[in-house]
Amino acid sequence: MGYRSTFFAVGLIAAGALAPSAQNAARAADTMAVDLALILAVDTSMSVDEGEAITQRAGYIHAMRDKKVADAIKGGPIGRIAIAYMEWSSPYTQTVIIPWRVISDEASAKKFADDLEKTTYKPGSTTSISGGIDYSVKMFRGMEYEPTRKVIDVSGDGYSDYGRPVTESRDKAVAEGITINGLALMNQRGPGQASAPLDLDKYYRDNVIGGPGSFYIAVRSLQDFDRSIIKKMVLEISSLLPPRAPNG
Repeated sequence: MGYRSTFFAVGLIAAGALAPSAQNAARAADTMAVDLALILAVDTSMSVDEGEAITQRAGYIHAMRDKKVADAIKGGPIGRIAIAYMEWSSPYTQTVIIPWRVISDEASAKKFADDLEKTTYKPGSTTSISGGIDYSVKMFRGMEYEPTRKVIDVSGDGYSDYGRPVTESRDKAVAEGITINGLALMNQRGPGQASAPLDLDKYYRDNVIGGPGSFYIAVRSLQDFDRSIIKKMVLEISSLLPPRAPNG
């Protein structure tokens, strides 16, 4: 091979080596920055009766229509977040109801709420918080945004009793830079429904939540659910911590 041919071949090799880097740079340039990537991971297992499930979903719908949530989003350094709504039950049952979407103002938040309101509720089976967390971690890996923070917002009414230990899933998520917050549903149930564990709030504190700034809120009445959701989302979006309880 002559000098010119060798030079040409080396040039092709170099160009091929640089191509992936150039492609990665182009993708990075196209990635939208957001203040927060938030997954609303909602329990739909058998222990959640239809009324409770509808109340949960209605609470998130109400929160996304609330001006306080929109103001918290607009008040961030970038002024927009990416959010997804996912329902989970067994280790193999996770359903993305609303995929990743950017919210930046009242109109986009209301559109999210309107679309969620139109979807049909489908009950699940067993309770696997670990399965919900693991699935959420995969959702972050596939997202097309560049968040300053990543948060999984887990709401549920019982222990994780199927799948791998929830602490393993929590620790893996935290190791990937994800914060997990919890909403422990400890409300009174109707006739024939098993009561929520009396220590569910402590269970969430010790086993579910984790990562920088993580926190949980206990909901003891469905009448307080809307208020609790709004409070929780404003705290998450604003990267604030809730006031410490007197005995907390």
